[in-house]
Formats: sequence, structure tokens, C-alpha cells
Amino acid sequence: MPLVQRSVFASCGQEAFFEGHVHALRTLGGVPRSKIRYDNLKSAVAQVLGLNRARVETDRWIAFRSHFNIESFYCRPGIEGAHEKGGVEGMIGYFRRNHFTPLPEVDSLAELNERVDQWDLHDGHRRIGSRPRTVNEYFAVEQPLLMPLPEEPFETGRLFTPRVDRYSQIAVRTNRYSVPTRLIGKRVRVVLHASHLVVYDRNVEVARHERLIAKGSCRLDLDHYLEALIRKPGAFPGATALEQARSAGKFTPVHDAWWAQARKVHGERDGTRALIEVLLLNRHLAHEHVVAGLATALRVGALTADAVALEARKAAQTEDEPTIAASAPGLTGETPATVTSLHEWRLAHLPPDTRPLPSVTPYDQLLRRRRTSGSDHHEKLCHISFPQVTAV
Repeated sequence: MPLVQRSVFASCGQEAFFEGHVHALRTLGGVPRSKIRYDNLKSAVAQVLGLNRARVETDRWIAFRSHFNIESFYCRPGIEGAHEKGGVEGMIGYFRRNHFTPLPEVDSLAELNERVDQWDLHDGHRRIGSRPRTVNEYFAVEQPLLMPLPEEPFETGRLFTPRVDRYSQIAVRTNRYSVPTRLIGKRVRVVLHASHLVVYDRNVEVARHERLIAKGSCRLDLDHYLEALIRKPGAFPGATALEQARSAGKFTPVHDAWWAQARKVHGERDGTRALIEVLLLNRHLAHEHVVAGLATALRVGALTADAVALEARKAAQTEDEPTIAASAPGLTGETPATVTSLHEWRLAHLPPDTRPLPSVTPYDQLLRRRRTSGSDHHEKLCHISFPQVTAV
């Protein structure tokens, strides 16, 4: 009795069909030698030929099952083939009633799939009906009979090569996704997976988005537009990418508070530019460290990107180094936040200068020579005799 593996995806496309196979085969540790039963789903079957078992399979499915050496067996369509997969339908019903009723509350599909894996492991210890062994015990007998997995991976994603439009967006299926503005007008390579997509420019990853499911949707990354917005800061407050960043929690209330204070001190234009410079720090520093640097800088009124960068790096160092403040005796309460200027920080971290102090003695010698040569020249001019001219 084989162990059943399940995965949850946001889409029902061929990419999810393939990724579910890969997850199951890796968990099982091999490929079944006997035939695997399939319904007549469109991800695998392009056409059902009559009432027999003959099928016209899709090209990518032929490539996938050939890679894993899977032998497929297709059930009859409709009610006639219902009894051919009754065991699978029964297992799905059992799992739904015991684990998805009521519906679990999770923050992401990744968290849900982690729970599903735990439920699968738990179900491996149960007995089905009156059978004397558990599911895991039956699987331990069958596992050595599995064929080994291929060494080379199979690309389960679907490939697209769209062109970046003037809004720095690409169209994939019925949805649009943003890419860096430097790619406007160029063709990029997109690999669409079941839950996300990756954008490449000459084999270099330039963008990664969560896959959109609803048709006609648009997903924009604020970081992709920062180079354009820093030249036109007036477009920043009304940018759609900014609203999506707020909804996703990437642009926090701390960002808004620091931005408001920066606009009061530096003005609308320069204050917004300072905020954009802060947002550019996310390319080199973790998001939570930048937020911590913003909070510290806001408390002491430091409204420059350099101050936020310094405090963000200090927050990262504090997280890496073990803290002893909580266990040290006599330390109670919070220490006041302090901000060190970037110039002072750089000077404090420079190595000691062991070079001798400069001397101007050689220049004094040049000056003395110049004065001496100047006086000699004056004496020579004084000894020059001019011929006497007599008027006729």
C-alpha cells in the first residue's frame, strides 16, 4: 500500500501538476515500477480517442514522464471509470474530512503545505480498516522496489520570453508583473511556476514575484521603480507600486512617519528623495534592519539616509553578536538611542596612521634659492652701462 503525498497549489495548471509529482516522488524516494493511474486531466491528456484507452498526450507531459520513467494508465472517462480510482477518491475524502474540516487558518500556502506534510506523516501511523499493519509498515515493504530517481532535475516551470513595455512591466498569461526599469524595451526570459515566477536577463535573475491567480491583475515591486522615482519624486506619493508595498507590509507605518518628518524638514521634493535613498538600502540590508534604523533615527530626529544606514548596520551587528544586557546585574530599563554621524563612524574605524608628519623644509630651501637668484639678477641689471646719446 503506497504512501500518499499531497501538495496544495494556488493554480491548477500543468506547472502544479508537475511540481506535485516531483514533491511526491522525492518524498517516496523513488518511482513506482508499475503503472500509475490518471484521470483524463488536460495537463496530461490532449485528446481522448474513442472509448478505448488510447490518448493523445501533451508534449510536456510526455517529456516529464519520460524523464522519470513513469508508465501512465488512464481511467475511462465519466461514470464508467469511477470504480477504477475508487481508492484514491476515498483517501481524498478521508483527508478532507479529518484535516480540512473546518478549513485551517494559515498565513501562506507554504505554511499550509508544512501542515499537510505533518498530517501525511501522522496518517502513516494509522491502520486502514481491519488491516494488521500500518500504512508505514506496508510502505516499508514496497519502498525497496521503487526505481531510483534521475540525477538531473526536470524544469517544471513553463518558459516565456515577453518584451518589457514602457511601464517596466511584462505580460505573462493574463497578468502583468514589474521588472527593473533598466530593462524597458528588452526581451527577458520568464519561468512560470505553480506559485511564483522568476524573471531572467541573460541568465541573471532580475525579479521574482508571487504568481497572480485572478485574470487581469498586476503585481508591482516598488524597488523596480526607485531609480525612476528618485528623478521624479513628485510621482512617488501616488505610485501604484507604493500602495501595493503598503498592502504587503513592506512599506510600514515607520516609513510613513519618517517620511512625514523628512518632508517637514527638507521639503516635499528633498524629503521624498531622502526616503527613496532609504528604500534603496533594502538591496544591501535586511528589511527588518532598515525598519529598525528608521525607528531609531526618527526618535532622535536624524532625517538623512546616511544616518538610517548607520543605524541599520548597528541593528544587524547587534543581532549577530550575543547580547549580555539582560543578564548583566544592575542594568534596568532601556538605554537612550544615540546616532553617530557617518563621518565620525568612518574615522573611528580607520586604522592608525603611522606615517611621519609632513615637513615644509625642502620648500623653504627653494624659497631661499629663489631670493638669492633674484638678488643676483638685480645686481647684474644695476651694472649694465648704456651708451651715451648726444643730440645733433
